Amino acid sequence: MKKKTTKKITGNKKVTVKKTAKKISKKKVAIKKATKKPAQKPAQKVAKKTTSKLATAKPSTAARKISSGKSKSTRPSPNMKTDVAATQMAAPAISLNPGDAAPLFTLADETGTMVSLSELRGKTVVLYFYPKDDTPGCTKEACSFRDNIQQFGSNAVILGVSADDAESHQSFIQKYGLNFQLLSDVNKDVSKAFGVWAEKNMYGKTYMGIERTTFIINPDGQVSEVFRQVKVDGHTEEVLEAVAKIA
Repeated sequence: MKKKTTKKITGNKKVTVKKTAKKISKKKVAIKKATKKPAQKPAQKVAKKTTSKLATAKPSTAARKISSGKSKSTRPSPNMKTDVAATQMAAPAISLNPGDAAPLFTLADETGTMVSLSELRGKTVVLYFYPKDDTPGCTKEACSFRDNIQQFGSNAVILGVSADDAESHQSFIQKYGLNFQLLSDVNKDVSKAFGVWAEKNMYGKTYMGIERTTFIINPDGQVSEVFRQVKVDGHTEEVLEAVAKIA
């Protein structure tokens, strides 16, 4: 009896040990599976997916505007038309030269009397354009013509032209005792016809105005001499010489 008991006990112990060993091995397998890192996808596949996402992504609103040329920053300035118009006006449309027929015109003088160039045929006309009444250069020029008017002779007529109105001309004449007519080219039509309405520059600012110019028109109505960008000092003397050549 003692031997059989011993065998059973020994046999049970062996079975128990085996079962325990199996449990331990299962736990090790479970631990290994839990600690095992997930397999990473190949770098190429990840790159492909990323690239495809970028390729199929919709462009932003700003990007679509830039590509279509409708971005706000590309719109033309509201002043662009004005700038273009000023550029076109900068160069005179007409440039009269000696031998050309003088453009015919009719303008009012300081008293409102109409003066027509066509009615002055047979006379030598000194037609001088100046920027503005009662300014230093224009005053000096007018007073020089005033002081030397007798030297021009009875067959010569001096006419001053500016964009000032008749009232301004009257005040200018009275203030300096001018002894010749001043014509009002308020609409600048005559100044443009003679090519003296041009772009000017003063103290870094550009603007449109009359360029100081004198035309000598002979009795036949032709331009005999042109003095452009006149320097006031000595100008009356050179005009007198030009008039003397005609006589």
